[in-house]
Amino acid sequence: MVVGFAPGGPADVIARLIAPSLAADLGQPVVVENAGGAGGSLGQGRVAAARPDGYTILFGSLAQATIPTLLGQLSFDPLALEAIGMVNEVPMAIIARPGFPAANLGELVAAIRRQGQGLNLGNAGIGSTSHLCSLLLVASAGTPLTLVPYRGNALVMNDLMAGNLDLGCDQTTNNAEHIRAGSVRAYAITTPARAPALPEVPTTAEAGLPEMRMSGWNMLFANAGTPAPVVERLNRALLAALRDENVLRRMVELGSLAASGERTTPAGAQAFWRAEIARWRPLIEAAAQRAD
Repeated sequence: MVVGFAPGGPADVIARLIAPSLAADLGQPVVVENAGGAGGSLGQGRVAAARPDGYTILFGSLAQATIPTLLGQLSFDPLALEAIGMVNEVPMAIIARPGFPAANLGELVAAIRRQGQGLNLGNAGIGSTSHLCSLLLVASAGTPLTLVPYRGNALVMNDLMAGNLDLGCDQTTNNAEHIRAGSVRAYAITTPARAPALPEVPTTAEAGLPEMRMSGWNMLFANAGTPAPVVERLNRALLAALRDENVLRRMVELGSLAASGERTTPAGAQAFWRAEIARWRPLIEAAAQRAD
């Protein structure tokens, strides 16, 4: 199971959480392999180069909805994936280094508008979920920031906690524990409802930025051309993992929500993934035009 981001990041955490349950249901080991870099495309390329037999799968993320728009010529077709099912959805938290001089989201937005590119905002690489959240924050504030790409979310968190970065916009699976510990400062959650793991952090709507709404997600993919019975067998293993009480409990602790309903089916997940590609394409293209 290939993860397209560095060890310790939010995708890696959830992948390693479900791997034992998948292995138990499939009756064989499930090895998590990190292939971080290029906004998740290196991991997808690793899977694309494998045989479409279900033995090499992708633990995908929102990056798989941005790669078709963001990246040009690739050695693989970024749309050549078969969804197995959605794993989870994750709120994003707008965060800052300890001691950042803004008491709430309104003051943070005012600081962004005042300082602009004098403030830096870290993300896990072009096309990553945290990068998209950064683009949304820039669009919502109406002021460009200095966006700093890293090779993974864990590296962003390290520099935020050390005070080497000003801001971040990261999945709660990666920052909830740090927020509770006071290692970073949280200003808002980007989903309509507050995160169960961070009930004290207001939503962006409550904090005065209602247009900034998004969630991260993770989904299992196989290569295009993988036989339908193989995809269905992998889906059954995923559904078993999503019924595992230990998995569900840990997801809540991390601030993540286990997927449910139609999106956990191959057809429902495939439809959602294609809709996400269409949703993010205009924002990515607009950001590219501003950069030009």
